[in-house]
Amino acid sequence: MRSKKVEFTGSHGETLAARLELPEGDIRTYALFAHCFTCGKDVVAATRISRALTEYGIAVLRFDFTGLGGSGGDFGNTTFTSNVQDLVLAADHLRTGSGAPTVLIGHSLGGAAVLAAARLVPEVRAVATIGAPADPAHVRHLLGESPAEIERTGQADVVLAGRTFCIRKQFLDDIAEQPQAERISELDAALLVMHSPTDEYVDITNARRIFEAARHPKSFVALDGANHLLTRREDADYVAHMLGAWVTRYAVKTDEPTEGTVVVSENGDGPLEQRVTVGEHVFVADEPVPVGNDSGPTPYDLLLAALGACTSMTIRMYAERKQLPLKHVSVHLHHSRIHAEDCAGCETRTGMLDRIDRTIHLVGDLTGRQRQRLLEIADKCPVHRTLHSEIDIRTTD
Repeated sequence: MRSKKVEFTGSHGETLAARLELPEGDIRTYALFAHCFTCGKDVVAATRISRALTEYGIAVLRFDFTGLGGSGGDFGNTTFTSNVQDLVLAADHLRTGSGAPTVLIGHSLGGAAVLAAARLVPEVRAVATIGAPADPAHVRHLLGESPAEIERTGQADVVLAGRTFCIRKQFLDDIAEQPQAERISELDAALLVMHSPTDEYVDITNARRIFEAARHPKSFVALDGANHLLTRREDADYVAHMLGAWVTRYAVKTDEPTEGTVVVSENGDGPLEQRVTVGEHVFVADEPVPVGNDSGPTPYDLLLAALGACTSMTIRMYAERKQLPLKHVSVHLHHSRIHAEDCAGCETRTGMLDRIDRTIHLVGDLTGRQRQRLLEIADKCPVHRTLHSEIDIRTTD
């Protein structure tokens, strides 16, 4: 992963501070990340998710809205509309200097902002929200008793997450006038709604309203046990992995052939954790604790899975071709290391060797002869034959 500081001009003419996270390898697409209300680009969730997405070949630009973090300007002069304008200007900056964003990701009020900005960034093919309110006016309840004072005097100092911010009447007027439901219903992009059922600031009913208002394709992921700010590393990592796989499906287009090609790379989340890309499918491989984090199957688990899947498919195809009354197949496998002297039928007589115990369960009104034939066919599955044959592995850099 590479990272570089970026600056661009915001909607009020101020300089906005940003950071562009870049993959080590080829860039598959660009994404914009909008942080939560009064947060910043360096908040835990924004940082972890943006960096993790680079492991999927996704370059991510995250920036501080006006008056926050390293960005110039007065936060008190901002509105929801100006935040949306800043997002569009960030997209313009990416389009000019690197590549137009095809993905918009927003956390909390940032999620509402990306829903509003999507129609203004023509290249966008996918929009993801994390703990987002269905309506920007939802933010009003976070201000406690202050809205009354703001309406009366024009502004008030409000303490949010231990920091004091000046909120002006123009902000309240602006969030009250947002046609968010209409924007969501007209969204011309794939939508992913991610929300914790126990979100302490934005009730999960907001996720339901967003999801129901949107057209397909749309997806929902429950962030069980996560808090609103995703302060636990495992929650931010889970969001990032889900986003990576989802973006690969909806926002990354390629004409390159993928069949037969597997890409494995370290994702940086643990001492041994690996990101495995198989065509359009992405998953994690790891080792159990304490060696690894146990975040995915081990390499030998994947090997057994390959043999088991191939075995079951081969049996099924044979049964269909021969019209056998086979209702269901399941394959149970276990890998171990044994002493060569304990294997009567093996050519190797000394040292250790690998053993795979494979148990095949066949369900159906099958005769004894049919069952025996299906077990014989299992040994003819391509992966089984590969494991028994001489393999030429060529390594390059």
